[in-house]
Amino acid sequence: MASGGRAARLAPVVDMAESAEKAAAQRLGHFQGQVNLANSKLGDLENFRAEYQSQWVDRGSQGVSGQWLRSYQYFLNQLETAVSQQRQSLVWHENNLNKARETWQQAYARVEGLRKLVQRYADEARQLEDKREQKLMDELSQRLQRRDTL
Repeated sequence: MASGGRAARLAPVVDMAESAEKAAAQRLGHFQGQVNLANSKLGDLENFRAEYQSQWVDRGSQGVSGQWLRSYQYFLNQLETAVSQQRQSLVWHENNLNKARETWQQAYARVEGLRKLVQRYADEARQLEDKREQKLMDELSQRLQRRDTL
């Protein structure tokens, strides 16, 4: 019965570990969403920059004023800055995602380890109980045989 008690005593620990693993999995999902969003924004900015640069070819073939060229260059520089900042943002979110993945993997491994331990304790308790039952059955069988032989 002591082994069964060990398994039962571990139940709150397993529950806490499962809660921590679930929270870590939710955090992992959140950061995956942030990476997806940052990646999408980066793609949008890069597409917009490519379209804006193609305007240079279209307008340039028609001739442009110095004012238009200065405005174009200024806005293109701002776009380059925005792309660069978005790349940094993506890297930051990817780092968070990697940390969250590590945390979740550790939490998952802890839960799995605890579950295996509880199962082992439960198996040991069951084996002990089976042995006790077998011993009782053997004793009862021996008593009955002695009674029958008397």
